[in-house]
Amino acid sequence: MASTRRTARREDLGLTSGEFATLDRLATPQKIQAFLNRVPANHEIGGESLLSVREVLRQRRAHCLEGAFVAAAALWVHGRPPLIMHLDCDLSDYPHCITVFRQGRLWGAISKTNGGVLRYRDPVYRTLRELAMSYFHEYCDRRGRHTLRSYSVPYDLRRIDPAAWVTSEAMCWPVHDRLQGLRHYPLVAAKGTRELSRRDPFETRLAKIVQYPKPRRPSRRAG
Repeated sequence: MASTRRTARREDLGLTSGEFATLDRLATPQKIQAFLNRVPANHEIGGESLLSVREVLRQRRAHCLEGAFVAAAALWVHGRPPLIMHLDCDLSDYPHCITVFRQGRLWGAISKTNGGVLRYRDPVYRTLRELAMSYFHEYCDRRGRHTLRSYSVPYDLRRIDPAAWVTSEAMCWPVHDRLQGLRHYPLVAAKGTRELSRRDPFETRLAKIVQYPKPRRPSRRAG
């Protein structure tokens, strides 16, 4: 059942005492980001996934939207609205999701990513558009093209039953579909994309640095 409660209690989320204690320790956006940085990247070795908060804590792996769920739940536990923003892109690249928060009148973001450039944003942005634009230059596909195109209105996860994104043992695809279907605002005009620069070779080398390399497949040995 959806909830309008300002601060989430353990029973509201359906978590165990141990699971809730983990979120309760993450009392600031900075602590939430540091925790997500320590969670290994979900390389989806067994296929595409969308894990709930419970499954991220249990399996100790997460990609951007899975990390956004954890960040949103932790914010909610500490009396902040669990808001997620969907960043959409050109078809050559992959969308990204961030958890946004306000400090006074300014916006910041918590972001789970395996690279170094699409992570945390301090609350210094006056508008959500400014915040989204802070990801524009570094958001590139494998050919070095800038691919970020639009951002969504923030979605309040209190509108969805926590059983669908906090404690679900099944994949949370319905939540993904809802975020993807949100109203989006363009960051760059379609005709302006022809004039966009590309990463230079030095930036390309830097972009290949990741915190959690994808595991190598074991080599086959002759019997």
